[in-house]
Amino acid sequence: MPDHTAYCGLDCAKCEAYRATRAGDREWKERLIKNWADGRAERAPEDIECDGCKSSRTSGFCRELCSIRPCAMERGVDTCAECAEYQCGKLKDYLATDPVAARNIEEIRRVMRL
Repeated sequence: MPDHTAYCGLDCAKCEAYRATRAGDREWKERLIKNWADGRAERAPEDIECDGCKSSRTSGFCRELCSIRPCAMERGVDTCAECAEYQCGKLKDYLATDPVAARNIEEIRRVMRL
């Protein structure tokens, strides 16, 4: 899988926050904020800054909502496909909402013969 594969199997290169960051497009980020508004806090375009799940700069939405990333980092795995507790409840719940990530993570397991 490419280097921009998130721990869960999501392809960060297809994420709009990642793409808007790469493009340096403030207006795109402002549109994303409006589309992703969760009513909990005001957001700024800087909250959308993201270089991918495995980078040191992830979007505020992912930092606040994702429970998979910190778990995978703590376990020291490159993706959840390698985890001894594959598929935990956190991952199952997420993959149920993202069939593309589910296919990606299964492909990683197939290629690695896990």
